[in-house]
Amino acid sequence: MEWVGDNPWLIWVGVALVLAAIEAATVDFVFVMLAGGALASAVAAAFGAPLPLQILIGVVVAVALLLAVRPWLKRRFNDNAAADTIGVISLVGRQAWVLQTVTATDGRVKLAGETWSARLAEGAAPATPGQQVRVVSIQGATAIVAGNVLSNRGE
Repeated sequence: MEWVGDNPWLIWVGVALVLAAIEAATVDFVFVMLAGGALASAVAAAFGAPLPLQILIGVVVAVALLLAVRPWLKRRFNDNAAADTIGVISLVGRQAWVLQTVTATDGRVKLAGETWSARLAEGAAPATPGQQVRVVSIQGATAIVAGNVLSNRGE
């Protein structure tokens, strides 16, 4: 135990590890900022700073991280726009090639390298093989398409 007393930075590293473990359970980016403050205190302790200065440095760094870094991290990880770029929702608005005539009830298109069942959006004209169409929505495993973007692949 005397070794720990001679190396107070180890206590701060232990505190940082405990705070990081709590952060893993909460994922709110509060405890990881506090852990950053504890690591700053560990650095101060390693350089021989007195305990009051270690505490002051830890508090200042933790508050700075909470005010400056945490809001940025929250925006970055909670960005709903990023959620729209994954999954089938990311296919909406993309172009697809008609493989089998698409009508209001049936058809096939090549979309994102895969063959999809397709139907026409309400009011859209039937699309014949070779035409390019735009995906309006995805309903289950069916792409709802509309409009001829190009008349065929060669034009």
